[in-house]
Amino acid sequence: MVLGYEDEGEGPYLIDLSHITKFDIQNTDLSQIQPGGYNIPESPGTCIIKKGWAINRLNRAQAAIWFLAGEQAPIPAQADYTDITEAFALLAIAGDDVFGVMEKITSLDLTPRSKQPPFIMQGPVLHIPCQILVLAKNIVFLAFSRGYAQSMTDAILQAGSSWNLQPAGERVFKNFMERTA
Repeated sequence: MVLGYEDEGEGPYLIDLSHITKFDIQNTDLSQIQPGGYNIPESPGTCIIKKGWAINRLNRAQAAIWFLAGEQAPIPAQADYTDITEAFALLAIAGDDVFGVMEKITSLDLTPRSKQPPFIMQGPVLHIPCQILVLAKNIVFLAFSRGYAQSMTDAILQAGSSWNLQPAGERVFKNFMERTA
């Protein structure tokens, strides 16, 4: 886990958050499950961000839970939870021109008029299946199979070079989260 780089510049930034706790929850009645003590949103594509928890409703019977506060979240004993921390990479793109960078790596419309952040969608980024959480106009998260992490990171940095996209550490991420909250 990198806390900071020597010269992180002015941004935008690419931040590796793969180490944070991530769960996949599957149950035909998600209303009975409360990760971190919070209800899972009712509608697919909706999210709540509370006290470090990102609770993302993916579809009728599935939710993605990320503990963005950084500390390790306890793994619940319930069978509905699958710890996917080691299986999924999580990257954040933060700063000005986030959507400019995203337009180069996906054809998905991340600024639909029908949705206000935060929201989550699933689709390809650089032809890789991803969960994309649009938290605000200046921060987007990408979750995908960890096996693609190095090639995705390299390709995103190359695509963002026109905007001077730079790798950054967790301190930059925490600053963005404090300003977004």
